This record gives sequence, structure tokens and C-alpha cells, in this order.
Amino acid sequence: MKLASFRKKSPWILHYNAGGCNGCDIEILACLAPKYDIERFGMINTGNPKQSDILLVTGPVTKRSRERLVEIYDQMPEPKVVISCGACASTGGVFRGMYNCEGGIDQFIPVDVYVCGCGTRPEQIIDGVVQALGILEKKTKELEESVRLSKKPVQEGRQLNRRNIADEIKPLVS
Repeated sequence: MKLASFRKKSPWILHYNAGGCNGCDIEILACLAPKYDIERFGMINTGNPKQSDILLVTGPVTKRSRERLVEIYDQMPEPKVVISCGACASTGGVFRGMYNCEGGIDQFIPVDVYVCGCGTRPEQIIDGVVQALGILEKKTKELEESVRLSKKPVQEGRQLNRRNIADEIKPLVS
């Protein structure tokens, strides 16, 4: 089974609140409730960034949450997808211009999907995650492309010199 197929069928989502009003967080919990039950699609809300495929961020970036957000993003393995959930995470929302607010998350980490609204609906969140799955599959396929080295290692006495074999890289598929 290819890596891309199981990532698409069971993505692990890490939810991080960067410092908002918890309106979007309540809607994310509604996605986990029996009415929407996002886990029936194989999506799991996890608490470990090292096992996550998708980072779902709510709330504006505050001065206290900025370093933690970047640290969490760096801990996630490649390929990873970031979803900005709500107006606050996208632009700062109603908190824009406040003394402790630094704005949207796209100023600090790259964002792949924007879910708009203030107090986003669970349907919008699920649509955003579905878009993120398509992006995750595309990034995974790009990561899986194999390459073949065109040069052979050079015999120097009893040892093989492999330092210059990666100068020219050709794809396996022509």
C-alpha cells in the first residue's frame, strides 16, 4: 500500500488554539460529536505534533503563542498541511490591532487552507479538512518521487568515493 493512500484515508489532525475566544474550538468539538462524527472518515484528533499530518489552528497569534506555534509546526513531519480556521487565525479578526495580538498565522507559518468565518460552521471545517486531504496527497506524491543517480562511485584504492555521484539526478519515470 502506498504512503499517500493511507495518509488520505486516516489523517491525524492536531488542533492548536493560538489565543482566541474559543468559538471556533467549540465548532471543532461539534465536528467530533455524533451529529457530524468526523472520526467516521478516519480522521483522528491527536495531541502529538510528531504524529500529525494536519495542523488546524484557531485564534489570532498572540505574543505568547507565537513561539509555540512555530515550534509545533517544526515538530510535524513532512508532508504537512496547515489549516487556518476562522477570521482570527486568518487575519487577526476582532483582535487585530490589540497590544498582545500579532495577527494571522500566515505571518509565521505557511498556510495551505483558509476556512473563513467567525465561529466557523462544522460543515465548513469538514470541507476545509477535505481540501487539506487533497493537498496532503499531492505533497505526499511529490515527496515519494524516486530519483536515480546517474554517476557510478569512483574506486580510489580500496575505497569507493561516493561524494560526487549526486551531481546529476534523473527521474526514474521518463
